[in-house]
Amino acid sequence: MKSLVIYFSRADENYFGGSMKYIDKGNTEIVAEYIKKITGADSFKVERKVPYSKDYMTCIREAQDEQRRNELPELKEYLDDVSDYDVIFIGGPVYWGTLPQPMFTELTRLDFTGKTVVPFTTHEGSGLASVPFDLKKICKGATVKPGLAIVGSSVNSSKLKLEKWINENL
Repeated sequence: MKSLVIYFSRADENYFGGSMKYIDKGNTEIVAEYIKKITGADSFKVERKVPYSKDYMTCIREAQDEQRRNELPELKEYLDDVSDYDVIFIGGPVYWGTLPQPMFTELTRLDFTGKTVVPFTTHEGSGLASVPFDLKKICKGATVKPGLAIVGSSVNSSKLKLEKWINENL
């Protein structure tokens, strides 16, 4: 069974349980790397051509405006084909109740027919939000497995939780 992790992650200033903190690597990227190590998956990081602001408050305004306009921002590069993969882990931080818009730019381009999609999120209180529901709509023809939400401030200690979840769902 060949696996792929498609994710969006943002470093810079982030929100951690009531305060702001600068990070060099985004929370979702840490989780994606754990999934890659556990499963042997390939990975693809979705990146906006024009990155969100490094300032957290500016970033969330940008992301919310983008979502309100249902804008699909241009990406640095695109993944055009997932036909070689059986299982596709899809993850990102929760922005305004769902995945960030750059993920929708990427995901709407792909054919998920016959694939197993496994959602994951990082958050500071949103859980999975509407991510599984949204992936069921976008990833037509895929089986969407139960997702896992990891609190962003605890990603560094999430490997055992991820191993258990992966073993239960694959």
